[in-house]
Amino acid sequence: MCGRFVLDAPGDVLRDLLGLSHRPPSVSRFNIAPSQEVPVCRSSAETGTRTLDDLRWGLIPSWMKPGGTLRAMINARSETVAVKPFFRDAFKKRRCLVPATGFYEWAKDGGEKRPIYFFRKDRAPFAIAGLWESRPSAETGVESFCLLTSAANAFMKPYHHRMPVVLDAEHFEAWLDPSTDFTSLDSLSAPRPWDDMSAYPVSRRVNDPTNDDPSCIEADAAGER
Repeated sequence: MCGRFVLDAPGDVLRDLLGLSHRPPSVSRFNIAPSQEVPVCRSSAETGTRTLDDLRWGLIPSWMKPGGTLRAMINARSETVAVKPFFRDAFKKRRCLVPATGFYEWAKDGGEKRPIYFFRKDRAPFAIAGLWESRPSAETGVESFCLLTSAANAFMKPYHHRMPVVLDAEHFEAWLDPSTDFTSLDSLSAPRPWDDMSAYPVSRRVNDPTNDDPSCIEADAAGER
């Protein structure tokens, strides 16, 4: 699973990456955790215009009644997302892009787990495939999202058996378009080759989501991969 990620990018970089018609505010978040609000890119069904809106991380299905006992889901498995009732409707109609400049995963280090930071070698932001939902409530609507994950590729396997579904820019339109057939989406969800990715261990300060500053992504040991 992917339980923490980073987004540190100027507004103009986010605009160019996501194909937005406006320049959004710059974002500097170094330890984004579930239940927090995060900038998410969506496409209007009427106009096709892309926007960047703050949604809560942890998908809540639109059909869940207030006071329901199902827990919000931060990840969805790409292999089963099309058939699982929890995600099925959002997968058909409400797909989104979640910008990030890196993410954390915890790998076994002796008897403990150690956080590892994954990022592009050029430190540029990328987009993770996501799903979003809007759930009405008595007071205000709750808009939420989750990240898609796939089986790990060769780079990721030494650390974890799952990885986020990272999309290339040429696939953004297909992912956001609800008319795209599922066969194409299956191919987009395949483990992504990571020739342009790197990773290194970071401080266990990341374990506490209240720690959210640039020191979270500083290498804690020599040697990057």
